[in-house]
Amino acid sequence: MSGVAPTAARAGLVSCEACGLLVRPASRKEPGHCPRCGGELEFRRHDVIQRTWALIIAAAICYLPANILPIMITNTFRGTEPDTILSGVVLLYKTGSWHLALLVLIASVMIPLAKLGALSYLLITVQRGSPRNQRDRARLFRLVDIIGRWSMLDVFVVTYTVALIQFQPLMSMAPSTGVLFFAAVVILTIFAAESFDPRLIWDQSQGRADLK
Repeated sequence: MSGVAPTAARAGLVSCEACGLLVRPASRKEPGHCPRCGGELEFRRHDVIQRTWALIIAAAICYLPANILPIMITNTFRGTEPDTILSGVVLLYKTGSWHLALLVLIASVMIPLAKLGALSYLLITVQRGSPRNQRDRARLFRLVDIIGRWSMLDVFVVTYTVALIQFQPLMSMAPSTGVLFFAAVVILTIFAAESFDPRLIWDQSQGRADLK
């Protein structure tokens, strides 16, 4: 009895990524379209690892100016002062808005960095062909995917913070250059998570070699 678990690919079937229907393809080279939703069928996406790495590297490049450049301009009775994400967190904490400071720190600093680290770890283990901790890595990807659905919350947090501060006396805020890089980080990490194929995690245990 073979120790290799049966898969849809081994049975000559392909799963529609749009609706999840298992379909017998028209041919290996041209699988055709899903009979239920009309989506294009693919056994595997091409250049998944290269495309995901490109998006992660681009997001990492944007992450640096997003945290160095001013993300908001603070106007008080003492004058105008530019604030980065971290200095804005400190300012919110000092003005008594510790709950907003914590929210901005988590959503704007920790979550984007965690997504970059998690996706990089998944890609490295896939490229090395590691058969270890596959269930844990699959759970990690599902967590990244769930967080990715709320990634635009990062941008909304900054917008909400700016709007909320306007109501405080003798203080106002306006977005600055860093917001553009910050938004780029959010969008690129969303695309990177969507680009990665989690089936690559299980390829080593199935004895597959098509990791390109």
